[in-house]
Amino acid sequence: MTSEKQITHISKFLSLVLRHRPETICIELDQNGWTDVDTLLKKSNIYGIKLDKNTLKHIVETNSKKRFAFNDTLDRIRASQGHSVEIELGYISQKPPEILYHGTAEKSVQSILGTGLGKRNRQQVHLSADIETAVKVGQRHGRPSVFKVFAEEMYNDKFEFFISDNGVWLTDNVPTKYLKQADGK
Repeated sequence: MTSEKQITHISKFLSLVLRHRPETICIELDQNGWTDVDTLLKKSNIYGIKLDKNTLKHIVETNSKKRFAFNDTLDRIRASQGHSVEIELGYISQKPPEILYHGTAEKSVQSILGTGLGKRNRQQVHLSADIETAVKVGQRHGRPSVFKVFAEEMYNDKFEFFISDNGVWLTDNVPTKYLKQADGK
């Protein structure tokens, strides 16, 4: 069986090729971000990432953030969200909870207070349904800071929200008037 360290390495590699740079291993994503599993496995192995169907299935099923998804017949795979390449995930606009959260690094707070949340190099802004997840997200980038996002108010003001297969809320941007620091500042 593959070690947890190897699983983490392969998962990061899959994030790279399924979200940002499929050309790294000469695969193509269709308009909805899907690619053929057999082609992914073949090209990954040529690239030096030892990957078989059982390991890929294990990664999809056990990834704590549910970053990847198979289609119903398990012959296509895609990343659930977070793409920097242009794709259409096909999510349907939904009414969000009253409050969502955005975790970031403390060093980004002043910029966000000045300009709001933008999608930057991704297709959309990522929001969490709970503060604990937002803190974890913020910790990946340094000392965490969390913003409350007044999502229901945004929705009532005609902003669209989507929820990914792994429960991440997505929107195009969050203007400053819908933000408040959740960590008491």
